Amino acid sequence: MGRYYRYKLPPWARRCIFILESITLPILIFQLVRTIFFVTTFDLILLGLLVCLLIAFYLEWF
Repeated sequence: MGRYYRYKLPPWARRCIFILESITLPILIFQLVRTIFFVTTFDLILLGLLVCLLIAFYLEWF
């Protein structure tokens, strides 16, 4: 089985990945500001998940 290549996906799936990739950073920044002012366990978990998602997009794991 070869390496996963996102451009082999159907056009609708590629579009969803590109949209998700483009909105991840603004949501991450908003969540970071929210976590600085209102620290809760849920906010920290969500921030960690968003950071992991952004790293995965940066390394093109998705």
